[in-house]
Amino acid sequence: MRKVAFALLLAAAPALAQQDYPNKPIRLITPAAQGGTTDILARIFGQKLGEVLKQSVVVDNRASAAGVIAGQMTASAPPDGYTLLLAYHQHTVNAALNPKLPYHPVDSFTPITQLTSAGLMLVVNPSAPVNNLAEFIAWTKNFKGSLNFGSAGIGSGGHLAGELFKMLAGVTLTHVPYRGNGPALTALLGGQVEVLFASLPSSLEYIRTGKVRALGITSAKRSEAQPDLPTIAESVAGYDMSAWYGASVPKGTPAEVIDLLNREINAGLADPKTMARLAEQGGISIAGSPADFGKFIADETEKWGKVVRFAGMKPE
Repeated sequence: MRKVAFALLLAAAPALAQQDYPNKPIRLITPAAQGGTTDILARIFGQKLGEVLKQSVVVDNRASAAGVIAGQMTASAPPDGYTLLLAYHQHTVNAALNPKLPYHPVDSFTPITQLTSAGLMLVVNPSAPVNNLAEFIAWTKNFKGSLNFGSAGIGSGGHLAGELFKMLAGVTLTHVPYRGNGPALTALLGGQVEVLFASLPSSLEYIRTGKVRALGITSAKRSEAQPDLPTIAESVAGYDMSAWYGASVPKGTPAEVIDLLNREINAGLADPKTMARLAEQGGISIAGSPADFGKFIADETEKWGKVVRFAGMKPE
């Protein structure tokens, strides 16, 4: 009889723990160093999630290996809801870029929800003899030699945006990777590269002061921050590249915890103050179900796998 009672107690323990969730700080593993756009977004979400859950959310910055370290740490963490991954666009590239990836971007995680999405700006040095996308495409096709486009590194959002542009527009551009968006912008300002696909926060002031010229935005829709700037898709059919962020947990996390996190995060994303802070970073709130985010990740993994193979990308 005692054995039966003990077995029932053990079986009930996980359910009791879930009902008490969260009863200790939650770790949000973030694949970026402190201070950049990704870190800022992590702290926006961490703060809001902590408020609604009435529990501390600690941002754990793990910037190494293009997000692989953060992904591996999350995939191998206990599936109890106390370790979240701030997944981003690089997450869906790594499987194609790295055949020895120690986890699977889809199968090793349970998605919670997409959080936000933001387009990148196609910007050129003001000395470039172009004022719009049509002129830019013609310039790249008629240029004798090779035009260089910079990025924050191999497999970064800017690199993906450039390779997708090459593939769909049928132009030739030479990729020049830098160690971060800052050095890439410096190279554009100095004329070492002619083109850059840069985040809105990093490039907006340079656009306003005329130090760089914006020709288009990579997202499918125009940006509220730059409504007069056309999308690249208006000139290049099918083009769509957005820097996105979402929340995932290790595979095996209880469904009750998934549902609670999804509900509370989506409520936080609908908060006007949160939406305003995201807009400052050039992003928009995107809420949805775990199934929605799971399909999105699978689709993105397939899409960028094709681009990686087209470009012949190799990990640094």
